[in-house]
Amino acid sequence: MAQSRSLAVPCRAPVLALSFLACVATGLELSVNNHAADFTLSTEPGPPISLSCLVHNSSQAEELLWYRGDGQVGLKEGNKVNISNICISPVNESDNGVTFTCRLARDKSVQVSVILDVQFPPQLSGEETLHVEEEKDVTLTCNSKSNPQAQSTWLKDNQSLTLQQSHHEIYQTSEIFRLSIKKVQKSDNGTYTCVVESPLGLGTRDFYLIVEEKKPVFPTEAVIAAAVVVSLTILFGIVARKDKLFKVWKALVS
Repeated sequence: MAQSRSLAVPCRAPVLALSFLACVATGLELSVNNHAADFTLSTEPGPPISLSCLVHNSSQAEELLWYRGDGQVGLKEGNKVNISNICISPVNESDNGVTFTCRLARDKSVQVSVILDVQFPPQLSGEETLHVEEEKDVTLTCNSKSNPQAQSTWLKDNQSLTLQQSHHEIYQTSEIFRLSIKKVQKSDNGTYTCVVESPLGLGTRDFYLIVEEKKPVFPTEAVIAAAVVVSLTILFGIVARKDKLFKVWKALVS
């Protein structure tokens, strides 16, 4: 409909129309939950969150759009004009750090964003039982999620682990706490505990390291080489005596 009307307007009319829209948009503001600027909303997993976007200083009906990150949120027809509400339910850990943005449909530069700060105690995971041979390397990986970020440490058999240079190695990010042990020995056998502590709580996870005796190395290449030599010897022996063998076979069938 907008295109068909613009065709009937004189050449300068589109410029005037744009100027008029710009004037109308001047002074237009949005607010989300009474915040006129971007803000962070702290919450916890479970209870739903309602976000309400409202148009201010409007002299006409204004359509609103909601985005979760870069993806647009689908809205019902009665929830788009001058005021729009969305509900996040249930809130979970994956919503932490996600941005929800309300924008004016005809001027997307008019917007307000909300960053969710979902706070939760440490949650740990990782392979619990590891078998490794002596003299080999092993890595215990404790996957840790928490908000706010937590402090981590390793225990061995319920005692603080004494890190030995060139034998132990620690690697840590916001979601991974890793212990690597080089050339494990029988003395490394035991229960290792990943301890992660934040202001919201304490998380632990046990890892059972079972160090097995080193298995003798089977000389596969030597066995193969010996088998080849034996096979060739037998083959050459048959070829060398083929005439005699043929005579014996002929005498047996006669």
